[in-house]
Amino acid sequence: MAALLPAEWIKNWEKGGKNEFVQLCRALSENKNHDVGFRDIQQALYELAYHVVRGNLKHDQASNVLGDVIEFREDMPSILADVFCILDIETSCLEEKNKRDHFTQLVLACLYLVSDTVLKERLDPETLESLGLIKQSQQFNQKSVKIKTKLFYKQQKFNLLREENEGYAKLIAELGQDLSGNITSDLILENIKSLIGCFNLDPNRVLDIILEVYECRPEYDDFFVPLIESYMYMCEPQTLCHILGFKFKFYQDPSGETPSSLYRVAAVLLQHNLIDLEDLYVHLLPGDNAIIEEHKREIVEAKQIVRKLTMVVLSSEKTEEKEKEKEKEEEKTEKPPDNQKLGLLEALLKIGDWHHAQSIMDQMPPFYSTSHKPIAIALCQLVHVTIEPLYRRVGVPKGAKGSPVSSLPNKRAPKQAESFEELRKEVFNMLCYLGPHLSHDPILFAKVVRLGKAFMKEFQSDGSKQEDKEKMETLFSCLLSITDQVLLPSLSLMDCNACMSEELWGMFKTFPYQYRYRLYGQWKNETYNSHPLLVKVKAQTIDRAKYIMKRLTKENVKPSGRQIGKLSHSNPTILFDYILSQIQKYDNLITPVVDSLKYLTSLNYDVLAYCIIEALANPEKERMKHDDTTISSWLQSLASFCGAIFRKYPIELAGLLQYVANQLKAGKSFDLLILKEVVQKMAGIEITEEMTMEQLEAMTGGEQLKAEGGYFGQIRNTKKSSQRLKDALLDHDLALPLCLLMAQQRNGVVFQEGGEKHLKLVGKLYDQCHDTLVQFGGFLASNLSTEDYIKRVPSIDVLCNEFHTPHDAAFFLSRPMYAHHISSKYDELKKAEKGNKQQHKVHKYITSCELVMAPVHEAVISLHLPKVWDDISPQFYATFWSLTMYDLAVPHSSYDREVNKLKVQMKAIDDNQEMPPNKKKKEKERCTALQDKLLEEEKKQLEHVQRVLQRLKLEKDNWLLAKSTKNETITKFLQLCIFPRCIFSAIDAVYCAHFVELVHQQKTPNFSTLLCYDRVFSDIIYTVASCTENEASRYGRFLCCMLETVTRWHSDRVIYEKECGNYPGFLTILRATGFDGGNKADQLDYENFRHVVHKWHYKLTKASVHCLETGEYTHIRNILIVLTKILPWYPKVLNLGQALERRVHKICQEEKEKRPDLYALAMGYSGQLKSRKPFMIPENEFHHKDPPARNAVPATVQNGPGGAGMPTSLAINTVRLEEGTTEETADKLKEKSQGVVKVINKTVNATPKVTTSNGNSASNSKIIKEKDDKEKSGKEKDKEKKDKTPAATPEMKALGKDGKDKPKEERANKDEKAREIKEKTPKSDKEKEKVKKEEKASKEEKSKMVVTIIESKSTAEKEREKEPSRERDLAKEMKSKENAKGGEKVPVAGSLKSPVPRSETSESEREQKRRKVDTHSSPSHSSTVKDNLNELKDSSAKHYINHTTPTLSKSKEREVEKKDLDKSRERSREREKKDEKDRKDRKRDHSNSDREVPQDSTKRRKEENGTTGSSKHSKSESPSDSPRLNEKEKEKNKSKSSGKDKGDSIKAEKMEKSSSGSKKESRHDKEKTEKKEKRDSTGGKEEKKHHKSSDKHR
Repeated sequence: MAALLPAEWIKNWEKGGKNEFVQLCRALSENKNHDVGFRDIQQALYELAYHVVRGNLKHDQASNVLGDVIEFREDMPSILADVFCILDIETSCLEEKNKRDHFTQLVLACLYLVSDTVLKERLDPETLESLGLIKQSQQFNQKSVKIKTKLFYKQQKFNLLREENEGYAKLIAELGQDLSGNITSDLILENIKSLIGCFNLDPNRVLDIILEVYECRPEYDDFFVPLIESYMYMCEPQTLCHILGFKFKFYQDPSGETPSSLYRVAAVLLQHNLIDLEDLYVHLLPGDNAIIEEHKREIVEAKQIVRKLTMVVLSSEKTEEKEKEKEKEEEKTEKPPDNQKLGLLEALLKIGDWHHAQSIMDQMPPFYSTSHKPIAIALCQLVHVTIEPLYRRVGVPKGAKGSPVSSLPNKRAPKQAESFEELRKEVFNMLCYLGPHLSHDPILFAKVVRLGKAFMKEFQSDGSKQEDKEKMETLFSCLLSITDQVLLPSLSLMDCNACMSEELWGMFKTFPYQYRYRLYGQWKNETYNSHPLLVKVKAQTIDRAKYIMKRLTKENVKPSGRQIGKLSHSNPTILFDYILSQIQKYDNLITPVVDSLKYLTSLNYDVLAYCIIEALANPEKERMKHDDTTISSWLQSLASFCGAIFRKYPIELAGLLQYVANQLKAGKSFDLLILKEVVQKMAGIEITEEMTMEQLEAMTGGEQLKAEGGYFGQIRNTKKSSQRLKDALLDHDLALPLCLLMAQQRNGVVFQEGGEKHLKLVGKLYDQCHDTLVQFGGFLASNLSTEDYIKRVPSIDVLCNEFHTPHDAAFFLSRPMYAHHISSKYDELKKAEKGNKQQHKVHKYITSCELVMAPVHEAVISLHLPKVWDDISPQFYATFWSLTMYDLAVPHSSYDREVNKLKVQMKAIDDNQEMPPNKKKKEKERCTALQDKLLEEEKKQLEHVQRVLQRLKLEKDNWLLAKSTKNETITKFLQLCIFPRCIFSAIDAVYCAHFVELVHQQKTPNFSTLLCYDRVFSDIIYTVASCTENEASRYGRFLCCMLETVTRWHSDRVIYEKECGNYPGFLTILRATGFDGGNKADQLDYENFRHVVHKWHYKLTKASVHCLETGEYTHIRNILIVLTKILPWYPKVLNLGQALERRVHKICQEEKEKRPDLYALAMGYSGQLKSRKPFMIPENEFHHKDPPARNAVPATVQNGPGGAGMPTSLAINTVRLEEGTTEETADKLKEKSQGVVKVINKTVNATPKVTTSNGNSASNSKIIKEKDDKEKSGKEKDKEKKDKTPAATPEMKALGKDGKDKPKEERANKDEKAREIKEKTPKSDKEKEKVKKEEKASKEEKSKMVVTIIESKSTAEKEREKEPSRERDLAKEMKSKENAKGGEKVPVAGSLKSPVPRSETSESEREQKRRKVDTHSSPSHSSTVKDNLNELKDSSAKHYINHTTPTLSKSKEREVEKKDLDKSRERSREREKKDEKDRKDRKRDHSNSDREVPQDSTKRRKEENGTTGSSKHSKSESPSDSPRLNEKEKEKNKSKSSGKDKGDSIKAEKMEKSSSGSKKESRHDKEKTEKKEKRDSTGGKEEKKHHKSSDKHR
C-alpha cells in the first residue's frame, strides 16, 4: 500500500508537512465513500504514529497535529485508539526499548484526545499500568474475570417456578383470570412485561407458560392468539417454533401420548401463520420414510390375508390358527404407535385449516392419512360444514328437516359453498383426499349423493347459456370422478347399507347407462386394487359368496337370498362376478339364483346387468364348443339366466340390447341367443319347432287364444315385463335397427361368418338368427301401437332396396303395419258413417284396404324384374305377403278347446273343498272373464275373416295375368311367394298351404291347382337339401298341410266333386287365356285324381330314398325331419312305406357310431313309421287298378276326361310324350320342336278332317309330338345301351315271366312291387327262358334296331334307378324346366318323371297344340281318325328312324315303313269286325267291378301299373291292331318294364309301342293270335290269379 505520509512532509514538518497532513486528513474525512475514508484515515494516523515510534517525529508535534485532526470525524478518537492498540501489540514484541518508550510518550501526550475507558478496553493491561491508567495489571485482570463471570455465568432471570414462585404465580394468575370483561391482550402483555422485569422471569419460560395456559383454555383463541403474536415481537422468530418442538419431543417416548390440546394449539398457531409448517414438521415423529414403509407393509399384509382366504383349508385346526392370526392382527391395529403428524393433521382439520392439512396429506402416501378413522371423521366434518348452505338450499329431500350443521367459529376456515361451482373448487378436492373413507360417515355420503342428484336435475334441464353449459360439463365430469374415486369405493367399505345403495341409485339413474357401466367397470376391475382395505374386502366378499353359493338350493332360497342381498349392498360387482361364473358352469343354479336375487337394491340390479354384459363380452371365452358344431354351454346358460332375471326384476335393458346390436354390427350372431331368451321370457313369445298342430292352430287366433293355447308354458303376467322391453327398445331407438341387423345377419351368418365354421353350426346360427327375428318381430307387432309402428318401419321398397332387407323379412316386419293401418282406417270410416249393414261394413273394409295397400302395390314393383309382373300382379304379390293365417281362417276348434278347458277348471274350483271361498270367487271370476274374452275374440275374428274373403273375391280376377304360360305363372308363384314364405315360420308354412287352397277355392282365373300341387310334390330333393334344420321342419309342416288337403280330396268322391269337380284349378286342358270356359270333359275326374295322388306319393318316396342314400349329413337330417312332419299323411301306400322303412333302417345301422344325432332322428322316425303301419293300405286300394279284360274296350272312348272321344292311343301317347320330354336335353328339344312342326303340317295337309267325337281337335298333332318324344328318348337310350345292357339282362329275364304267365291285373300288382322292392324280385329260370324267346322273336322282325333300343332303354333305366345319382336328377330337372319353357306345345306337368293321368298331360298338350293347329281341325268321326292314325304312325316312325338309326339310309327306311303300313292297314280292316265281337263276349264274362266306365279303368290301370302304355295300348294302337296284338305287345312291354322306375318303364313302352305299331305287323299277327288263344283259355281264372299274386306280394 503506498504511504500516505511522504518522508518530505516529516522532514519539513514545521514548514509545510504539518499543514499538508491536516489537509490530507480533512480531504479523507470529507470523502463520501465512508468505508474508504475510514481505512485511509486509519492508515494516515498509523503512519504518523509510527514515525513518532521510530523517532522521526516528536510526540508533542504529533499530539498537536492530532488535536487539530480529531475534530474532523466523530469516531476519530476510536480510530486513534485502534491505531494505539495495533502499535501496542507491535512495540511490545520489539526488542528495541526506545521505540516502546516513544510509543508510551505518544499515548501519554494524546490522553486528552482519547478517553481512559476506550483505552482500557483496547490496550494491554501492562501498557495501561505503564501509562498509569491502572495501578496494577494483575489486579485489573482478576477484576475483569470476576465481572465476566458475573455477566455471563451468574443467573439473574428465573425460569423455574420454584426459583421465583411469586413472580410465576402472579403470571399464572394474570393469564388465568376471568377474561370475559374488558381485559385485552395488550393490557395483559404490559402486566407480563412488568412481572418479567420485577421478578427477573425468563421470557422464554414465560412464553412456554402462556402456551400451557392457552392449551388449558382453548376457548379463548381471540385472547391468546393476539397475546402470543404481540409477545413474539420481543423474541426471536424461531423461539416459538423451538418451544413447541421441545414440547412435542417430550411426548416422543414409546409409551408417551401427545395430548390433543397441544395439537390444537400448534394447529391454531399454524393457521395464524405464527409458525411455519416446515419448521415445525421436522420436530414431529415418525419420519416420512417410516410412514412410507408402514404403508407398504400394510399392502403386503392385505395381500397375505387375501392369499390365506383363497387357500383351501382342510382341517379344523387350520381354521383355529386362522382365527388366532386374525385376533393378533386386530390387536396390532388397535394400538398404533403415536403419530404426531397425523395428530396435528386432525387438529388442523378440526379447526378448518384445510390449506395446511392438505400440505401434510401431500407428504404421505395416498389415503394413508384418511385411513385413520379420526382424521377421516374430522375431514368429513369439515365437508359437512362446507356444504351446509348449498345442501340446505338444494339437497334436503321434501318433508325432511335434517339437523343443521353450525359453521366453524374461525374466519380462516374454508368458505362455505353456496353454488355448485364453489362446491367443485373446495369440497370435491376434500372428497378426493377422503377416498374410500367417506364410508365412515354415511350421512355425509347421503348428502353428497343428494347434491349430485340436484346437480343432475339442473344439468339435464336445458336453457342455460353456452358458458354455463361448459361449466356444467366440467362439473359433471368432476361429479363422475368423485363417484368413481369416492362414492363407490366408500360403498364397498360400508357395512351392507341398503339405504345408501338406494340413495346412490337415485343419482345413478340420472346418468346415461354408458356412464354408469363405465363406473361399474372401474369399480369392479380397478378400485379394489387401489387400497389395502379394499383388497381385503374383496377377498372377504368372494369368500362369503363361495360359502353362500355352496349351500344354495331350491329349498333354502329365502335365507340364502337374504345373505346374498346383504352381501350385495356393499360389493355387488365382486359378488355377481362370482355368481355368474358359477352359473356358467352349472346351469341348474339358474332357477335358485334368480329366485334368491329378490332382496337386491335397484343399484345392484343395474350392476348385475353390467356384470352380465361383461361376462358375455369376455374375450377369453370361446363361444363354440370344442367340436365347433354347437354354441358353448356357458353362453347358453348366461342367455337363459338373462331371460329369467330381466323378466323377474326391473332391470334396465338398454345396455344389453345395445350390446346385442353392436355384436350384430360386428357380424357376430352368437349373442342373438340372449335376445331370443329375453324376448321369450319377458314377452312370453316362444319360438320353437316342436309345436303341436293344436298349438299352431291356436297361434292363428287372437292374442288371448295365443297366450292360452299357443305356447308350451302358461304365459302369465308378461304385461309389465313386455312393457319394459318395449320402452327400452323405443327409448333407445333399437327396435328397427335390431330387426334390420338380424335380417341382414341371416345372410351374414352364411356368407361372412360361415366360411371357417362347421356347416352344422352355420345352420344352427342361421336358425337362431331367423328365429330371433321372427320372435322379435312378433313381439313388436303385438306390443307397438299403430303410430309407433308406422313411425318406425319404413316402406317396403325402402326396407328392401336401401336397407337390403331380404323380402321375406321385410314383409314380415311390414305386415303388422298394414294390418294396424287398415284396421285404424276401417274404424275411421265406420265412425264417419253409421251404416250397420254387413255389406256397408265390407265395403268400408275394402275401401280402407285399397287406401292402405295401393302405395304398397306401387312399392313392390321395384322389388323384382318387370318380367315377373307379366305372370302375377303386384296386387296378388302384396296380398299374399301382407295376409296372415289370422285373416284366412278362424280356428273354431281351438277356441272351443280353450273354452272347455276353462269350464273344466271352473268345475274343479267348485269341487275343491279346501280352497277358501274368496279365492274361489276370484278364480271363478278370472276364468269367466277369460272365457268371455275368448268368445268375443272368436266373434271378432270371424267377422274379420269374412271381410277378408269378400275382399279377396273382388281382387282375384286381377291376380294372375299369365301373359306367358300358366306353367310360368305357377313357377313365379312358387318361387316368389310360396317357397320363401313356407320356410319363414311354422304359421307361415300352414298359411302357404291354406293360401294355395284358398286361391283354388276362389276359382281364381289362370291358376292351375293341379299344376301347383304337382310342382310342390314332384321333386323335393333340392328344396329339402337347401334347408337348415328348422327350415326343414317348417317345410315339412307345409308339405304336411298340402298333403292333408290332397288326402281329403283323395278320400272321398263326394268331397272331391264338391271341392274340385267343377273348379278351374282342375282343368287339364289349358287353353289360351280367353277360353277358360268350363267343358266338363276338360276336368280331371276323381279316379284319375287318385292316380295323380299315387304318383305324388311315389315321387315323395323317390326323393326321400335319394336323400337318405346320399350319405350327406344335411340331406339325411332334413329329409328325416320332413318325413317326421308329414307322417300323418304319408306314406299311405304299403309298398312305399316298406321301401322307406328299409332305407331308414339302413341309416340307423350306418349312423349309430358315426353321427349319433342322425341315428337318433332315424330311430325316432323309424319307431313312428312302424306305429303308422296298420293304417297303410295296399296300392290297389289307394287307387283303382284295372283287370286285364279291360283290353277289349271299344277303340273310341266317349267323354273320357283325357282323350274325350278320341282314339285311346291319343291319351296314351300324351302321357308317353310327357314322359319322353323329361329325359331330353335342351339341344334335342330344338330339333324335336322343328320335327314336330314339319310332321304336323304334313299330317294336317293329309287329313284335314281329324277330330275327336267331342270336338276336341288336334289329336293327330299330339300323337306326332308324342312319337317324336319317344324317338328322341329312344335315341338317347341307344347310347346308354352300349354301357348298360349286360348288367340289365337278368332283370329283363325276370320280367319276361311276369309278362307272359300272369293275367294283366296280376302283372300290374307285380310290377308295382317289383318297382319298389327290386331286391326281392325272384329271378327264376323260366323267366330267363321267356325273355330269351322274346328276344329271338324280336330279332326276326325288321325292326330289330328299334327293339334293341327299347330294351337297352328299359335296362338302362332300371340300372339307373338302382344307382340313383344326383347328377342324373339334376339333369332331369334341368331338362324338365327347359321343356316347361320350350314353347306352347309343352305338357302341363313337364317336370313329372313318372306316370301321370292321361287326362292331365293330354289335355295340356292338346291345349298347346290347339294354339297352332286349331285352324285346320274340322269335325269327323272316329273311323277317319283310325285311318289317319296309321299314316301318323308311319310318319312318326320315319321321323323316329331318322333320329335314332343313322346307320340305315333314309330312303330304305321309308320303303320298309311303307310296306309295313300297307300290310297293317289291310289286316286292320279285316280284323276290325272280329275285335268288336270279342270285346262284347268278354264284357259279358267280366264281373261288375270290371264294368266301370272304360276311361276310368284305363286311367286307373295306367296309373297303378306304372306302365301307362300297356292298357292304353290295347285300346289305342290303331284300329287295325287286333286285341291279340295288343295283348302280346303288352306282355312284351311288361317284361321289359316291371321292377323298374315307373317313369322310365313308361318311356320304354311308349317307344316300343310307337315303333312296333308302325313296323312290326307281321310279328304282331303271330303274337296276337297266340295271345287270343291264351286269353280264351284263361278267361275265367284271371280274377283268382290276380288275388293270389297280390297276396304273395303283399
